[in-house]
Amino acid sequence: MNSRVARLVAAAVAVGALLAGCASSTPPAAEPSAAPSTAAATPTAAERTTVRVASLKGPTTMGLVGLMDDAARGTARHDYQVTVYGTPDEVLPKVLQGDVDVAMVPANLAAVLHAKTVGTAGEVQVAAVNTLGVLHVVEVGDTVRTLADLRGRTVYSTGKGASPQFVLEHLLTTYGLDPATDLTVTYVSEATEVAARLAAEPGAVAVLPQPYVTVVTAQVPGARAAIDLTDAWADVTPDAPLVTGVVVVRSQFATEHPAAFDEFLDDYAASTRFTNEHPDEAGVLIAAAGIVPAAAVATAAIPGSHITYLDGPQMRAALDGYLGVLFAADPASVGGALPGDDLYHGSDG
Repeated sequence: MNSRVARLVAAAVAVGALLAGCASSTPPAAEPSAAPSTAAATPTAAERTTVRVASLKGPTTMGLVGLMDDAARGTARHDYQVTVYGTPDEVLPKVLQGDVDVAMVPANLAAVLHAKTVGTAGEVQVAAVNTLGVLHVVEVGDTVRTLADLRGRTVYSTGKGASPQFVLEHLLTTYGLDPATDLTVTYVSEATEVAARLAAEPGAVAVLPQPYVTVVTAQVPGARAAIDLTDAWADVTPDAPLVTGVVVVRSQFATEHPAAFDEFLDDYAASTRFTNEHPDEAGVLIAAAGIVPAAAVATAAIPGSHITYLDGPQMRAALDGYLGVLFAADPASVGGALPGDDLYHGSDG
C-alpha cells in the first residue's frame, strides 16, 4: 500500500466507528460558549421522565448532539440517556428486549422491527424521519456528471443486500442502466476499504456515505463528490424523498408517557435545527461525541448529510414512498410486507 493509501486509511479508520464499535452515551460537555442550549423555552408540561435513547455513529446522531449536550449540562427538560452504537445490529436487540425507549435506526429496519413486534407488548412505531439520503458518488477525476456516466465503469460500494444496494440499483435502472450488465458494482464490507480503493486506483469511482465523503475528498488528491444521490433520487422519484434514518418508539413507552415523549420530539426537532443552523458549534459537539475525528470535518459534512425532522403527514408520505421502492426490490428488506397505518405513532389507523 503506497503512502497516499496509508494516509487515507489512517484517516478513514478514525471514523471507522461509524460502522463498527460502541461508544458511551453522552459526549463530554463542551465549554459554555460552544453551543446555545436547544432545550425548549417553554416550561415542562410533563413530569420529568427518563428517556433511554439508542442512536448510531453517523448522521442520525449528528442531529441529536444539541439535545445530548443539554443532557450533559443538566439543562434538558427530561433525563435523556443517549447511548451511541456502532451498528444497527447492536440496537435491534436493545429495542426488542425493551432496554431502550426510543431509537434512531435505518428506515427499512424500522419496518422490520415493526413487523417483528406488531400486536405485542414491545410494539415499535415510527415517530419521525430524521435523516434523508447520505450517499454520494465519489470519483478521483472529473468524468462523472450523471449516473449515466457510470456505464462501463467499476463502482465500489458497501451495503450489499441492504438499502445502499437497493437505492443504487433503483437509480441506475431509472437512468437507463442495467446494474448487472452495464457496469460492475463491487461490494465490500467496510467503507474504509472503499476509501482505500479510491486512493489506490486511478479513475476509481465509489458510493460512500457522509461523513466518509468529506474525509476522502480532503485526503485523496483529485477526489470529489460527483453526485449527491439524494438529489438524483429527488429528480426521478419526486413524490418520495430518499430516507435514511427514522425515530422509533416503543408504543408502550409513548402510551405511558405521552406528554414526555411529545416534549422529547420537540427537543429533538430543536436539536436538528441547531445542527443545521449552527454547523460550526454542532461540529464541535459531533467531534466530541466521537462521530468524526475533527470538528472541521463534521461541519463540512453537515450539508451533505441531509439531517432533518419530519413528522405527521410529511413523515408518512416520505416513508411510504421510500419503503415502496425497497419492497419492490426485496420484500424482506421491509419485513416481508408493506406496513400499514399501525407503523406510525399517532396514527388513527
